[in-house]
Amino acid sequence: MAELHVKTACAGLDALTIGGLSLAEGRPQVLTTLAPYKGQEQALGKAMTAAHGLGFPPVNGSTSSRDARAIWFGRDVALLAGPEPDAGLTAYAALTDQSAGWAVLELSGARAEEVLARLCPVDFRPGHFDIGASVRTEAKHLMVSISRLEEDCFQIMVFRSMARTLHHDLKTAMEALAARG
Repeated sequence: MAELHVKTACAGLDALTIGGLSLAEGRPQVLTTLAPYKGQEQALGKAMTAAHGLGFPPVNGSTSSRDARAIWFGRDVALLAGPEPDAGLTAYAALTDQSAGWAVLELSGARAEEVLARLCPVDFRPGHFDIGASVRTEAKHLMVSISRLEEDCFQIMVFRSMARTLHHDLKTAMEALAARG
């Protein structure tokens, strides 16, 4: 009988270090969208706090606890990253497993903002896009979700089928930045 092996969306894509910047696949985790039912936004936030230690994220933001992060993922939608969602959340929202559908990359280094600026129409400078900020935007020609995890570290998510293209675009931007010195 054939033995099947699970591959991540970034399987076969090399981790890169170019000009002091690093690009690597984010650690695999459960990803679940939460879409609150009409009028249940506050109740969902309270249930999330009780179950996972974090609330529903604000627009263009995220919330986090020790084991989980909730990322703003669009109008009235959040993405819970980390644990399996508590079953009690289904009373307040539609939950959909997205774990296999997204590629997750992390870009880090002192000039990470400059790499992203080459691809996205967003101001990623501190003060405009602080730690915990999250945005759905375009990266060159792909729709992505970008969150600032730390001062010099960004999480970039794209549909699984676009992982190789995003990796290529980020690598090209990293190389171009490094060439300028």
